[in-house]
Amino acid sequence: MKKIYSVFVENRAGVLCKVAGLFWRRCFNIDSLAVGETDDKTVSHMIIVSSGEKNTLEQIEKQLNKKLDVIKVKTYDEQDTVCRELMMIKVKYNRSNRRDIMENCSIMGAQIIDMSGSFMTIQICDTPERVQMFLNTFRTISIVEITRTGTLAVPKCIETQ
Repeated sequence: MKKIYSVFVENRAGVLCKVAGLFWRRCFNIDSLAVGETDDKTVSHMIIVSSGEKNTLEQIEKQLNKKLDVIKVKTYDEQDTVCRELMMIKVKYNRSNRRDIMENCSIMGAQIIDMSGSFMTIQICDTPERVQMFLNTFRTISIVEITRTGTLAVPKCIETQ
């Protein structure tokens, strides 16, 4: 079972270390972590994705709420959120696979953002599952470098009448 934690924290040195330390000390797993400033420069927003048993995930929320630097914690299930991840991948290409790479990018909605005589840098922003699917299509090609953000998530919009 996976849970997404939306954690608002004070934006100051050491807060990320304290939150990560909480997970480390209690042997909780972090599947993904993304942190950034909010429109208020004194507040940062962390999106933490963790997996485990139901009681473990409940314990994580309780422990996060106890931290002094934590302002607010919200939890979401995957089906209640819109999730995106950004990946940039640099591949070495040749004449025989260049067209296949470009077709793959077109099908998956990825963009070639840099290119030289034998290297391409490609970006894709999609759900974590589709990003992984896209990456799997490149397993037979010479991957030079991969960089990925953590999962970003916001609750789905719900219309009320």
